Amino acid sequence: MEMLKTIFSRKMLVSFIMGFACGLPLLLTISVLQAWMKEEGVDLAVIGMMALVGLPYTVKFLWAPFLDRFTLPFLGRRRGWMLMAQIALILSIAGLGMTDPGRSPWMVAFAAFLVTFFSASQDIVVDAYRREDLTDLELGLGSSLYVNGYRVGMLLASGGGLIMADHMSFSLVYLIMAACMLPGLLTTLYTPEPAAVMGSPRSMREAVVDPLVEYFTRQGAVWILVFILLYKIGDTMASAMTIPFYLDLGFSKSEIGAVVKLFGFWATVIGALLGGIMMLRLGINRSLWIFGVLQAVSTAGFAILARIGHNVPALSVVIGFENLSGGMGTAAYSAFMASITNRKFTATQYALLTSLMGVPRVIASAPTGFLAEYMGWENFFISCVVIAVPGMLLLLKFAPWNSEQVQG
Repeated sequence: MEMLKTIFSRKMLVSFIMGFACGLPLLLTISVLQAWMKEEGVDLAVIGMMALVGLPYTVKFLWAPFLDRFTLPFLGRRRGWMLMAQIALILSIAGLGMTDPGRSPWMVAFAAFLVTFFSASQDIVVDAYRREDLTDLELGLGSSLYVNGYRVGMLLASGGGLIMADHMSFSLVYLIMAACMLPGLLTTLYTPEPAAVMGSPRSMREAVVDPLVEYFTRQGAVWILVFILLYKIGDTMASAMTIPFYLDLGFSKSEIGAVVKLFGFWATVIGALLGGIMMLRLGINRSLWIFGVLQAVSTAGFAILARIGHNVPALSVVIGFENLSGGMGTAAYSAFMASITNRKFTATQYALLTSLMGVPRVIASAPTGFLAEYMGWENFFISCVVIAVPGMLLLLKFAPWNSEQVQG
């Protein structure tokens, strides 16, 4: 009964809606904008350069201390900044829709940069709010619902946005997407401000320097950072090359779209939700172990598929299991990072950790094409399983199976 109360609580609903509000803007400056620019005949080189507008997502830790240090004169430290970021996002998304990619691509770039800046700012404050609003016991399920909300927001923006663009102008699509931010804004207005149980920084020096000093004076601090880099590295490397892999095996684009994108999406959503519910029982430490093993086994499934060849039922099983375990692993991973932040410096420390989390996606994924070409598909995916082992072994040091709390 207590578990059901937790699952259907106000906090969990807020986590889901805030995840939706954070996921929605992301692809409006990537896939949807690329489709619009391509339709307007913009040069491919310019379209490629538009990826740079996403820079705020990777350097958001630079202004996170400012959001930790200062409190606006309304709604509190977290809700005040959330409201400001969401209002700015609504206006900037609508403003992006009013630009003309065919005539002024650089004005489009500026408007898109504003969207990513305010979106990254919203991410900073929502992550901090979630950490401070949820108890340690609730972090697992709250993180899983946030991840699911994020994915639903991305699906609405990319799939829904592109479908709507076939029936109306892109300008109108962006106006509709701006309106879709309203649930997040209303949630910010009506949800309570979390209690600042650890206080807040009293100076910019305290906001910038103290979070780093506080973190690195902990036992095993460096090893935890190494773990964050390595826990999902095998899964990340395997995922980077899956589309070329499916095509090489002879799967059609329709088969890939139906099984990988649609079936896989729902498997990920179910995995994240199931992972969150399991964490209520298991705790974060044991979940990291179980979900990490499942991730490695699911990556090995690609090696089996490489041997089977073109077989749609086999593809469905492999994709379903991979996305299910990936969703569970991401939920535990997010909950773990939230659990090791100090509530006094939540925005700064969480922004640093999530920025670090994105490094393997860029660095480790870069050589995957060369490795797959050199080793062959089966050996490549087996190597991805092996690469995941060091991250799992690090759990012995700071998150042993029988401990209740992460030893950070």
